[in-house]
Amino acid sequence: MAFLFRDRGVSESKRQAANPKILISDLAYPFGKLSCDLSDPELREIAYEIFLAACRSSLSMPLLQTPEQSDRDSAGKPEKSILPPPQASSPSPQRSATSSAASKMKAALGFSSYSSKSLGKENSPLRPKKPVTAGELMRVQMSVSEEADSRVRRAVLRITGGLHGRSFESMVLPVELLQQLRASDFPDQQQYTAWQMRSLKVLEAGLLMHPFKPLENPNSASQQLRQIICGASDRPIETGKNSELMQGLRDAVTSLACRSFDGSVPETCHWADGFPLNLRLYQMLLEACFDCNEETSIIDEVDELIELIKKTWVVLGMNQVLHNLCFSWVLFNRFVTTGEVENELLFAAENQLAEVAKDEKIIKDPAYSEIFNSTLGSILGWVEKRLLAYHDTFHPGNVSSMQSIVSLGVLSGKILEGISRAKNSRRRREQVDVARNKIEIYIKSSLQTAFAQGMEKVASSRRSSKTKPNPTPFLCILAKDIGDLARKEKEVFSPILKRWHPLAAGVAVTTLHRCYGNELKQLIQRVTELTPDTVQVFEVADKLEKELVQIAVEDSVNSEDGGKTIIREMQLYEAEYAVANLAKAWIKTRVNRLKEWIDKNVQLEVWNPMANKDKFAPSSIEVLRITDETLHAFFQLPMTMHQALLPDLITGIDQSLQHYISRAKSGCGTRNTYIPTMPALTRCEIGSKLQGVFKKKENLQGSHQRNSQVGALNGHDSFGLVQLCVRMNTLYHIRTELETLEKRIVTYLRNTKSSHIDTAKGVQNKFELSLVACQEGIQQLCEVTAFKVVFHDLSHVLWDGLYVGDVAISRIEPFCRELDTTLDMISSTVHNQLCNSVVTTLMKASFDGFLLVLLAGGPSRAFSRQDCQIIEEDFVTLKDLYMCNGDRLPEDLVEKAATPVRRVLPLFQADTENLIERFRRLAFEAYGPSAKSNPPLPPTPGNWNPTEPNTLLRVLCYRNDETASKFLKKTYNLPKKL
Repeated sequence: MAFLFRDRGVSESKRQAANPKILISDLAYPFGKLSCDLSDPELREIAYEIFLAACRSSLSMPLLQTPEQSDRDSAGKPEKSILPPPQASSPSPQRSATSSAASKMKAALGFSSYSSKSLGKENSPLRPKKPVTAGELMRVQMSVSEEADSRVRRAVLRITGGLHGRSFESMVLPVELLQQLRASDFPDQQQYTAWQMRSLKVLEAGLLMHPFKPLENPNSASQQLRQIICGASDRPIETGKNSELMQGLRDAVTSLACRSFDGSVPETCHWADGFPLNLRLYQMLLEACFDCNEETSIIDEVDELIELIKKTWVVLGMNQVLHNLCFSWVLFNRFVTTGEVENELLFAAENQLAEVAKDEKIIKDPAYSEIFNSTLGSILGWVEKRLLAYHDTFHPGNVSSMQSIVSLGVLSGKILEGISRAKNSRRRREQVDVARNKIEIYIKSSLQTAFAQGMEKVASSRRSSKTKPNPTPFLCILAKDIGDLARKEKEVFSPILKRWHPLAAGVAVTTLHRCYGNELKQLIQRVTELTPDTVQVFEVADKLEKELVQIAVEDSVNSEDGGKTIIREMQLYEAEYAVANLAKAWIKTRVNRLKEWIDKNVQLEVWNPMANKDKFAPSSIEVLRITDETLHAFFQLPMTMHQALLPDLITGIDQSLQHYISRAKSGCGTRNTYIPTMPALTRCEIGSKLQGVFKKKENLQGSHQRNSQVGALNGHDSFGLVQLCVRMNTLYHIRTELETLEKRIVTYLRNTKSSHIDTAKGVQNKFELSLVACQEGIQQLCEVTAFKVVFHDLSHVLWDGLYVGDVAISRIEPFCRELDTTLDMISSTVHNQLCNSVVTTLMKASFDGFLLVLLAGGPSRAFSRQDCQIIEEDFVTLKDLYMCNGDRLPEDLVEKAATPVRRVLPLFQADTENLIERFRRLAFEAYGPSAKSNPPLPPTPGNWNPTEPNTLLRVLCYRNDETASKFLKKTYNLPKKL
């Protein structure tokens, strides 16, 4: 049986060689450090002595025979047997340990009954052929020599024989052994002395260093024991029956071991049940359950051994809960120290710890809290160190152990939580899902660690590939790795963790989503413009997000809320929103840049018709060029939402162009700017020609004053006739170019990724503000040009000259000559498409001016009925100017515009009495019966009309007739001059 005593160091060396990474265990020892110098072999010997004594005390017969005695019996040399055959009802060390029956305990712990390794050993030629008893197996497992075993057995036999009915626990075994064994029982004096010192150190540890009941103040017994132990270090003590030193030792030990908390004399001597000595000794016994030749295996005879080991409980102060706790630790420690390769050990530790968790009453007992906190804290610390980064810990070769490791962590956490709540009365009513909370912490921590490692890996890879052209963006590579990590989590780890957390995969992808989102947010904060790399990142992020959300949805399909809680925790990246914001910022920058250019350059524009052949402002060319470049650059932005963001850009450009148009017509005034103020109504001074001369001079002075005011308002050159024509051309050019831009936008849209959208619908009537502004601006400039020509540029021949004084000598020809020259200038400057509009507006303005001279020309004008023919002839001349044999305006258009004049001219030929009668009738109709005696002065109408009282009144005011003058004097008391 020499093979049974192989050095354990050989096995350890092999384990380390097979697993070079596991050289030093990081599992904290929970049972504390002994204050005395006792080695593991010494503790093992002490534990074996207690084991033999405990087993002997539970029997009524002597201890089992030794192998030598068995050999002598079989050789025909009969010797009296020390023990009779065992009784089946009580486990004993002499029972056969070679039964082939399956171990119930191994099955309960999760071990296979017969492993391939044990089967191999069964067939080994070195394996003993004859049965081995349980006691003998225990000796072998604890590496106790046959000589030492025989020596202790004889001593125990004598000790128990002298108890005389007293129980085993009522004695202090080391003292009894010191009394029984002599130097002659050992091979030499040195071994005896070492054994004696070891026994004394045990007494020191159990009674002085780690007593069951703490020592209050040093007493005589403790001092005496210390003196004896100290003296024994110099020379061995005499242990004979008559030795005073031995008797003093017995008295001191008995005094210390028989103390109790209530002051009574206990039936049990407390010498090996103080913490942590008792746990260290019990650990030595439990470790004997492991095969000494295969350190990761539990022996098949573990059932018998455990039952025998339990007999030491009374001496070591153990119970079932402490046994379960220690056995859990021993199993777990063996798994760790053997390289974490045997999952059956881990599973057994889990099952054993589950037994601990069942007894809530003892767990919550404060007396056990220290050992529970220490042991479970050690296990939990080791477990969490791995689970907080389980992506680093587990791989295909060891992932099968993950479930048991997680279970150990959860069980330990639950028990510790129960202890904590038992201590804290405020927390007793709290409902805490320890398992779910733990798993959530593990998932988040491990994935955050894996994410950080992934970032470092990508960063390192990027640094090594700096020289490569067009490297893939950092976050794109990271997104791919995160996708792989999420799939691995879903396929490998989540099915395991789902046992404790139903939404394990959801928590995982939520964590990854948040980690990647934090990096994405930093990118969004840094970037100021859209680049291909930026858009690529957002597209990849959007793809990753959809994948993570899909995993979360699938994982939570059977949950109570369908995964809504998990999904709400995922703050969506909104990649499209980020791209849109960047694009909108880009649009805003470009639009602001365009507006700034307009503000800076339009005020410098001189509206020179010679600047280009089309006679429009150069600034409009530049504005449209910038607009076109902006649109082109917009559709070159690397994104897929051009269709959605196009309205923002169009609106900005539209407003900018509207601003340009507004600046182009700003300062030109309106038609009312140039229409002269109508003088107050007067009646003619009959027969006076000198009055007309004086009135002409007054009108000329008024005209010069008005012209100077208009000049000051307009700023001279930039608002001249030619400049106004250039302004109109510019607006027309912008309007036509906008139509071209709309067609170009349609083409751009068709070439983008959004071509499936109705492109024509996307830009229809998008430049509404600019188009309307162009149309209104052209119309305004037409009117301004027309009224400026008629009432400002040609006022000296119209307002200040036509029919002033003598009608016959101040006719329309001067006005028509200058107007003809103006029409030629307009025709050569204004764009062909605008020419008719400008001439038509000018025609209407000149007709209005003609009527204004007749009806509101002031006291310098007076007409007789005979002048009507001259007036009609002059008007025909004026009309013909606009037709000119069809070269300018169509005849029907001219005639239509002349209708208001033709309706008023007959009034100048009508009889005065008739006019007065018609006026009275119209006044009566307008103001009632009171108008007969005192008719009110009718207001000036918007349009002259022969059926309107004010028009008739004005004809009477300018009628060179005594009847008319008297009527006006009598009715309104109008003066003859201003």
